[in-house]
Amino acid sequence: MAEIHYQRLRALRDLMEENGWDAVIISGSDPHGSEYPAPRWKQVEWLSGFTGEAVDMVVTRDHAGLWTDSRYFIQALNELEGSGVALHKTRVPDAVDIPRWLSGRADVVAFDGTCLTVEAVDELRRCLPSAELADVPDLFDRIWTDRPPVPRSPVMTLDDETTGESRFRKLSWLRKFLLSEGCDCMLLSKLDEIAWLLNVRGSDIEYNPLVISHLLVTMDEAFWLVRKNEDDSEDPDTADSLEELASDGVTVCRYDSLADIVEAAAGEGGRVFFDPSSTNYDTFTLMYDSFRDENMLSGVSPVGLRKAVKNQVEIAGMREACHADGIAMEKFLRWLDLRLESGVEVTEWEASLRLTAFRGETPGYRGDSFRNISAYGPSAALPHYSTQESGSSVIEPRGLYLVDSGGQYMFGTTDITRTVPVGECSDAEREDYTLVLKGMIALARAVFPAGTAGCQLDVLARNALWSRRRNFGHGTGHGVGFYLCVHEGPQDIRQNFNSQPLLPGMITSDEPGIYREGLYGIRHENLLLCTEAGRNQFGEWLRFETLTLCHIDTGPVIRDLMTDDEIRWLNDYNLHVYETLSPDLDFETAEWLREKTRSV
Repeated sequence: MAEIHYQRLRALRDLMEENGWDAVIISGSDPHGSEYPAPRWKQVEWLSGFTGEAVDMVVTRDHAGLWTDSRYFIQALNELEGSGVALHKTRVPDAVDIPRWLSGRADVVAFDGTCLTVEAVDELRRCLPSAELADVPDLFDRIWTDRPPVPRSPVMTLDDETTGESRFRKLSWLRKFLLSEGCDCMLLSKLDEIAWLLNVRGSDIEYNPLVISHLLVTMDEAFWLVRKNEDDSEDPDTADSLEELASDGVTVCRYDSLADIVEAAAGEGGRVFFDPSSTNYDTFTLMYDSFRDENMLSGVSPVGLRKAVKNQVEIAGMREACHADGIAMEKFLRWLDLRLESGVEVTEWEASLRLTAFRGETPGYRGDSFRNISAYGPSAALPHYSTQESGSSVIEPRGLYLVDSGGQYMFGTTDITRTVPVGECSDAEREDYTLVLKGMIALARAVFPAGTAGCQLDVLARNALWSRRRNFGHGTGHGVGFYLCVHEGPQDIRQNFNSQPLLPGMITSDEPGIYREGLYGIRHENLLLCTEAGRNQFGEWLRFETLTLCHIDTGPVIRDLMTDDEIRWLNDYNLHVYETLSPDLDFETAEWLREKTRSV
C-alpha cells in the first residue's frame, strides 16, 4: 500500500510542477467543516494512507507532512511508514502549525478553497504575507480519477414530539437573532446546525445522521440547498419529508446552486451574517462578490450554543438512549465474560461486531455513533484505535480490554467507554486503572459556580494522575448531540482555553485515560448532564448528573488508593445501574450484573 501512496504523492508533485505551486495544503475536512468527512473528501487518507481524523497535510517539492494530535501519534507512525509522509505533532509544547511551518518555504501555496475555512485562509495570509495563495476548487479531481461523488441519502424529518421544538420556532428564533445583529439573512454550512435547525436527519456521512447541504435563511424564506440529482425526491420518505419542509416555508434547491441563491439574496438588499469558522473560503468569495464587504457581518453562529443546551424533551430522549445503550452494553460484557471463561477465542473485531448486534436489538436504533474502538492490550494504547477485520488481535485471558463505542437512536446519541479485566492484571495495570477511575469520579462529583468553563474543571480529572507524574494527551470531555454528532461544541472539558461556560442542559463526556505504548490503555467514560445545584449568598451553583448506565468493573480497583467518598460514589453508581437496568434484562444477565455490582 505504501507504494500506492508514494505514487499518488508523485502525481500531486507533477501537478505542482505543471502549475508552478511550491506547496499544496490538503484539508482533512469537507466544504462544511465536518470532523468526519464523507469518502469524497477523504483526500488525506487517499493521498497518505492515514485513516484518522483531525488531520491536515502539506506537500512541497521535497517534503510531505501530516499534522495531527496526540490521539493519533502512534497510529500515524504505523500507517505512514514507507509512504514518504512525515508526522508533525500538534497540541504539544513547541508545536509548529502549518502556516508558520510554511513561512519562508513557499512563494506560491495552493489549496482547495471549498475545504478550507475563511479563518484558515486568513491565518495563512497573516503568516505568509508575501506568498501568492492559489485557490483551486476541487483540486484533487485532476489526479483522483475514481473520486467518489457527493453523497446522497434519504432525507428524514423529526416531529416536534421527538425534538421538543418545531423548525418554525427555531427559524423564528434565528430571524430574531438576525434582527438584533442588523442583518437580513444568514448562510449556514455546518451540517449539524442545519440538521438541528430544520429537524432533518440523513446518512450522507457514516455514523453521523447528517445531510450534505447549505442553508440560507432570510426574513421570509429558507433555502435548503440539498438536491444532488433531479430525482432526489423519488424515495417516498424523502418526498414526504421535502413536502413537509415546503409547507413550513423551506424551499428545496440544488446543492450546486449556491452562487445563484446567494446572488438572488444579495439582489434583495441588506446584510448577510456568516460564521468564518465554519464557512469555506469559496463560499465566502461567492458572498463577497454579491454582497460586498460593507454588507457582510462575521461572527459566531448562535445555533451551536442553542443546540448544545438540550430542552426537556431532548434530555428525556438522551436518558432513554443511555438506558437502551446500557442494556446492550451489559449483554455484551456478559457475552464476552462467558466466552473468555469457556476458553473460546474472541478477536477485537468479533467483539466489535457482537456489540453492534446487541445495540441493533433496540427499537429506534439507527447505527453506531462512531466506529467501535475494540482494543485489547497494546491496541488500547492507541486512543483512537481503528479495529480492523483483518489482523485483529485475539483478546487473551489476561490484562485489560477497552471498548469505546456509542449508538445513534431516534431519541438520542450515546458515547461510552469501559475498560474491563479479561484475566489477571498486573500491579501497574491495577494502579493506572484506579487512578483514571478516581479522575472520572472527581469530575462527575463536581459542584461549581455558574459561569465556570470546562477548562477550569479539567484538572479534576487529571489530578490523581498528575500526583503520580502521569497524564493523557486528549481532552477530558466533549459535547454530545441529540441524535446528531457524537462530538459537538461549543463546550468542552480540556486544558486548552475555551471561555464557553458550562450551562444547564449541556451534555458532556467525562473520559480521562492513560496509555502506555506497546502495553495497554485505560479509559473510563460516562456522559454527564449539567444541572442546577441551587443558589445561595455566594451565587448560583451547578453540578453534573451521570446519564450513562453501565457498571464499572471493580475487580482491578486498589481500595487503598481511593477515598471513602470515592468508594461510596462507585458503590452507589453500580447499585443504581443494577436497579435501573435489571428489570429490562433477562434473568441470567440480571443475576450476572448483580454480582458485578456488589459493593467494594
